[in-house]
Amino acid sequence: MRHVLDAEFFRRWMLATAAVVDREAARLTELDSAIGDADHGANLQRGFTAVRAALEAEPPQTPGAVLVLAGRQLISKVGGASGPLYGTLLRGTGKALGDDAEVTDAALRAALDEGVGAVAKLGGAAPGDKTMLDALVPAVAALGDGDYGAARAAAEKGAEDTVPLQARKGRASYLGERSIGHRDPGATSSALLVGALAETAEAVTGG
Repeated sequence: MRHVLDAEFFRRWMLATAAVVDREAARLTELDSAIGDADHGANLQRGFTAVRAALEAEPPQTPGAVLVLAGRQLISKVGGASGPLYGTLLRGTGKALGDDAEVTDAALRAALDEGVGAVAKLGGAAPGDKTMLDALVPAVAALGDGDYGAARAAAEKGAEDTVPLQARKGRASYLGERSIGHRDPGATSSALLVGALAETAEAVTGG
């Protein structure tokens, strides 16, 4: 099924993400306590709380503007690496969507590809480095022209597949081989973001 996606769709996606981050913040922080700074869940929760408030205060009128606003909030409100990385993802995707009032599934996939590329450039990471890219890259590939369920499954599998990897980027890389055996918190939260996208597609457009 192909969808036409408007600003309301993207607003709902960001609100669904904020809700799932609220629910999963403790788990994300627990994952981060094993191989990071034990603040990933709290940082993302603070960031998406700010995103929610900004969207409710003055809802943007285009899909691109929704994501650019969300990205700017994350960059300005969240410390550590997650704010700049998630902010770059959303802002880059939003800028790639441009000023259109409605976008297609294919346009969203292409824009997400640009956003993920910006994250890779910022962090100097690639798939297999035990980062959020391990969930995002397969998710965007699986999305195709609107298969949001496949994107969600690919993101979740990508996050799970970080368990046996040794971290090569980010805070976890300092642990060397001790990072093996732990699920990456960034890949896990990225899978939540993609899951919220799939949930929104199912609720708003029926699949």
